Amino acid sequence: MAPRWSKLQKELYLLRADGLNFQLHCNAYRMASQHGSTDIPRYWITLNGETIWDYPKDFIDKPHPAREKPAHYPYSTDISDISAIIRDYIDTAKDQLLSKEFQNDHWGLVNILRAADKRIGLRRLPALRGKTGNKAAHRIIEARLFIATEAKTNN
Repeated sequence: MAPRWSKLQKELYLLRADGLNFQLHCNAYRMASQHGSTDIPRYWITLNGETIWDYPKDFIDKPHPAREKPAHYPYSTDISDISAIIRDYIDTAKDQLLSKEFQNDHWGLVNILRAADKRIGLRRLPALRGKTGNKAAHRIIEARLFIATEAKTNN
């Protein structure tokens, strides 16, 4: 998992807006119990060091539109689906970023990625903000606009 994740993470960071302290992390934690052991995967996003999106924490007790809650969590998770969404997003052409429908994004991840993406310029951020109710995406948009304002002030 590590080599593939690091490659995906590197590609995503190449799209990150300049000056934005946005990080997407993936890790697996070993869980041992009297019934056996397994790795518990986790994805989380930080903005300026604060976690603003967290799988599975923010989603484990919420209904999933495509299936019932995993009956055997943590043995059954959405990590591979989340990785596929990230890959699909990275591969999306610039002119399709705001219009493409990501049918399998059950976690609101794409709008967060859009908000952090330098391919979506500052002039298009208000349209994105109006298109989504995602609080994490709104926080990233505000951070990008603040960075731009600060840069103008300092010049």
